[in-house]
Amino acid sequence: MRVTTAFNKMLAVVGASVAGVVFTDQGVVVTLRRRRQKRRCPCGWQTWAVYDRSVRRWRHLDLGSTRCFVEAEICRIDCRRCGRVRTEEVPWARPRARHTRDFQDVVTWLAQHTDKTTITTLLRVCWEAVAKIVIDVVAEAIDGTRLDELYRIGVDEVSDRKGHRFLTVVADHDRNGAVVWADEGRDAATLERFYDALGDQRLANLEVVTLDMDGAYKAATDNRAAHVTQAVDPFHLAKLANEAVDKVRRGAWNTERRTTPAPKRPRGRPRKNAPALPRDSTRWIKHTRWALLQDPDALKPSQLEVLDELRRRRSVLYRSWQLKEGIRDLYRLRKPSDAECHLDWWLAWACRCRIPAFVTLSKTVRANRDRILAAVELGLSNSRLEGLNSKIRLINHRGYGHHSAAALIAMIYLCCGGVTIELPTGRT
Repeated sequence: MRVTTAFNKMLAVVGASVAGVVFTDQGVVVTLRRRRQKRRCPCGWQTWAVYDRSVRRWRHLDLGSTRCFVEAEICRIDCRRCGRVRTEEVPWARPRARHTRDFQDVVTWLAQHTDKTTITTLLRVCWEAVAKIVIDVVAEAIDGTRLDELYRIGVDEVSDRKGHRFLTVVADHDRNGAVVWADEGRDAATLERFYDALGDQRLANLEVVTLDMDGAYKAATDNRAAHVTQAVDPFHLAKLANEAVDKVRRGAWNTERRTTPAPKRPRGRPRKNAPALPRDSTRWIKHTRWALLQDPDALKPSQLEVLDELRRRRSVLYRSWQLKEGIRDLYRLRKPSDAECHLDWWLAWACRCRIPAFVTLSKTVRANRDRILAAVELGLSNSRLEGLNSKIRLINHRGYGHHSAAALIAMIYLCCGGVTIELPTGRT
């Protein structure tokens, strides 16, 4: 069998055949001969006319321990549709790429499953090339159809890097939380760019948006999608309630620390039959934190004893715990239709409790009352997006950080957007 015939069967390049094989110090260089056909611009326009010609080399998948390169003549054409001179599109490589499609697909598939260090070691390619390949392949795989048939979406932000830099992520509740859009920033202008990308027709089909209590996303939705039902995520409401409880606990600890001196403790280890030392009330209040914040179903016996003692002492911490569990009971109701009465009862209780932290919380809840009730009635939350945030942070840590937001957004689409990469071994 001739060498060119063997390489034709191994490479299986579409639209070209192997004209020659040369073994060099850099690796194997395979020369391709193009089949006679019209030159095609990346925009799709075709012509026989050629502006000029040159020879270009692309990196291909390794042959064992030897690097492999593909070399062919490539032309520039004067595209009438684009109105400028552009390099033609070849079937074995993407536009402006210096790697073949097979090589890029293998790199992108590995990026879905492992870290960049493994890719660079296995395929002998630099980090910057891996990031550029992922961006190019994802840009080709992601198209406008991902924004079709959006009815219920969730919006949340995720930290990009240090220095309060964030990304806004939009996921589809009806596609198991698949990411449909992501961009840099977390202000109203960022979410408005998403609504602009939807267009008027697709925006009219949108029904529900789940988001947090941040005013930026609410302002963008009120401005660009006033017809959409807004639902506040239960996670953020429970987080605010926990923060109010913790604020009350810290205040009680500071008051006890200023008014009650700590008991003196003898030095050394106490004797076996020595009487019990007096309890440090300041220290005891400090360690009530987890008993107050943890889910009641997961409390330990010692934590239940802490709550029972707070109840007997009629402590403000116990009333704070009751208020916190009262707002959480809103999402434990058997009948969602009872949510409105329950929330009104809690608001009347919280605004008269004379606990400053919960009075402030009641004002926040009252301002978002309709959006909180909508989340209860629809049974929606941003739990999938919170899970996505953890996955995005893992992607960021797995890559040891990304040099640009575009590189991280491409990885988010690749790993969380339902993008399927077909390996060369799976093609028929």
